[in-house]
Parts: sequence; structure tokens; C-alpha cells
Amino acid sequence: MHHSNELSDKGLLLPLMEDFYSIQGEGFHSGKAAYFLRIGGCDVGCSFCDEKESWDANRHPLTAVTQIMENLRQTPAKTVVVTGGEPCLYNLDFLCKRLKAEGIARHIETSGSEPLSGEWEWICFSPKRGTEIRPEFYSMAHEMKVIIEEPEDLERAETHATRLHRGCERYLQPEWSRREEVMPLITDYILEHPEWKVSIQIHKYLHIP
Repeated sequence: MHHSNELSDKGLLLPLMEDFYSIQGEGFHSGKAAYFLRIGGCDVGCSFCDEKESWDANRHPLTAVTQIMENLRQTPAKTVVVTGGEPCLYNLDFLCKRLKAEGIARHIETSGSEPLSGEWEWICFSPKRGTEIRPEFYSMAHEMKVIIEEPEDLERAETHATRLHRGCERYLQPEWSRREEVMPLITDYILEHPEWKVSIQIHKYLHIP
């Protein structure tokens, strides 16, 4: 993670890997336009991560939230999705206040490994293998998305689901490089357990970021 300084501690600066306007490709809001903020730095490090370049925060410039807001205003976006890396490594209060002041819906994608800051309208919680989860995410998340790489991951998904609040949407998503092998498993599982839904990374099929 970046060396601490007062501006980054207050969340006025964030290690921004990239920001772009695109279509949400996964989960509950799949198919909707959104502005993505990918924050550098991760304490999980999944083998199948799409964005391994995001792991080292020091590779990504500390960027003022005011600049991020300026970039966002160049688009017609009405929703921002904050992702990573692991965005909960940072203080996101200031970012959320600025977005809220401009009437922008605030969504976050997190592994649940770090405490949540900021005020969010949608929390997508994606617990990863071997990661200790902060228990509050089971009661706060609007959506839980479990990446399926092998059959044992279905059992892991069920274990997490036993701790979830009833209103949370539940998704199983094939790990992209193994989708041909695991999609039949996911299909059969959801037919037997209809409280789950499938999440497919449609942006990869559409060849958009």
C-alpha cells in the first residue's frame, strides 16, 4: 500500500489504476451502464485475478478525488462502481460524499477482507478462498458473488450463504479460464438450488472493458 499521508488517510487521494465508462458485466446490475473506478492495492491476491496489475498500489498514481469527479463529469454516467484490487483498504468517505452530492449511485465490489468506509447503495461482496471475512459483510451485502473454479467452491459458497441475511442476492460465477468445465456444474447446482443465480462476465463476450 502507498505510504500514508494526511491527504490519502482522509481519502482525498486514491491510488487510481484506471477509470472508464462501460457496461457492468457481472452480477445483479449486469448490462447497465456505469463508470468504473479501479483502485490499486490488494491484500487477497487470487490466482485467477483479471487485474493482477492492480495488486501493488505503488504502481498507480495517487489521484485527487476532485480529478476523478472531473473525469466522471465528461460522461453521462449515473452510477459509479468502485472496484480493485481491494478498495476497502482505503478511506472512501470523501469519495462517497462527493458522488452523493452529485446524485451519482454508489456501488462497491469487495472481498470483505477489510472494514467498509463510505455510504453505499449497492455492496457486492465476493468472498475469496483462504481470506478471513469481516462478519459485518454478511449482514450488509446486497449481493454475494462466489467465483467457481472447481466443485469444492460450491460447498464454500454454501458455507458463506448460511451466514447471509435473507434479502441478499446470491450469484455463482464461473472463473473465466475454466468456464467450459465449470458452467455445467453451476447450471446443475442452480437447478437444484434455485435461490442461487448465475453471473456470467458478459463484458468479456462483448469485448468491452
